[in-house]
Amino acid sequence: MNTHATLSADARRDLLERGYSRRQFGRIGALLGAGMALASLPGRAAQARGVVASAGNNEGKVLIDSNEWWTGPMEEGVRAGSAMVARGNRYWPGHLRQDLINAVASVDGVPADHIMPWPGSGDPLCRAIVTFCSPQRGLVTVNPTYEPSWETAEWLQVPLTKVPLRPENNWRPDVRAMLAANPRAGVYYICSPNNPTGTLTPIEDIAWLVANKPAGSIVLVDEAYIHFAGTPSAATMVTAGKDVVVLRTFSKLFGMAGLRLGLSMARPDLHEKMMRYDGFAQSFMLSTVGLATGLASITRTQEIAQRRAQTTEIREKTLAHLRQRGISYIPSTANMFMVDWKRPAQPVREAISKQGVVIGRNWSIWPNCSRVTVGSESDMRSFCNAVDVVIA
Repeated sequence: MNTHATLSADARRDLLERGYSRRQFGRIGALLGAGMALASLPGRAAQARGVVASAGNNEGKVLIDSNEWWTGPMEEGVRAGSAMVARGNRYWPGHLRQDLINAVASVDGVPADHIMPWPGSGDPLCRAIVTFCSPQRGLVTVNPTYEPSWETAEWLQVPLTKVPLRPENNWRPDVRAMLAANPRAGVYYICSPNNPTGTLTPIEDIAWLVANKPAGSIVLVDEAYIHFAGTPSAATMVTAGKDVVVLRTFSKLFGMAGLRLGLSMARPDLHEKMMRYDGFAQSFMLSTVGLATGLASITRTQEIAQRRAQTTEIREKTLAHLRQRGISYIPSTANMFMVDWKRPAQPVREAISKQGVVIGRNWSIWPNCSRVTVGSESDMRSFCNAVDVVIA
């Protein structure tokens, strides 16, 4: 495929003016023009191959490794999605896309023209870095955090700065350190609650960064896990017209990981810049089943609160067991937490897998720590039992 052809003349001119070279057009076109987003990144592709290769080995095991909800979507969502399967012969049955936008606008108090749905939140994450970063204006994140932001910057060959999470800040992102690390960055990326730690960035800290960042940059706030925290959202800053892009996904609390549905919230002019590389194709190439399921779920405030409370109760019981065993962990506000085994994490993960429980990976900055997803009460009993066997 000629990836240059996916970029309009306006997009190519913009990229050149911001310091990208023509040699990078192909990388940008591959990342966005074909709608491949995260799948185009070498690290993501390798990880996907590993997941596929090991899937059969995990048959019958407790899977608490990918931050998924342990059951399917909400019952109302399942009914709506199932009914839509019968209408799957039509590209646009009804006004599902706009209905979802209107529902989210009502729930979050964000103007409808500030909301765009996506097949997951990976595309707008990569797209924002393409749009607002450049060889002169880099990306600043914390470390550890969700790696596709790093991989996108490395793929585009733009400056990347990682600010370590530190215990003196309760493992939360230090926004002042982030700004000091690169006062001229194009994007300051904050995942809140953070993946993999589950630690929350106070909304006041995000507001400080928005108020003090350089002109022309954005603060990209990934709220994939915000429903587990139940805390104020940066969406209020979008409504206030700030240089903020908020990402959401239905993959976590809503139990829709395989249905691929996400959202971005931003001022229309910011979205317009993000869309210039391939038109509006990806925001309209959506599964009608996913749209129907998400639409039926987003307004179920009581069930959202129930799932949040259920996760919190199970998480805290599990952490209490770790405390009793003298095993260190980082307190979390989401459906995952980091455990410090005080020894290399990979052998511990393999030993726990032999007990029938699959936990998450480690990040290179913390080779002794594993991310563990909060599953059902039964899942977490199995995890605790496996830990008791492996950690003598």
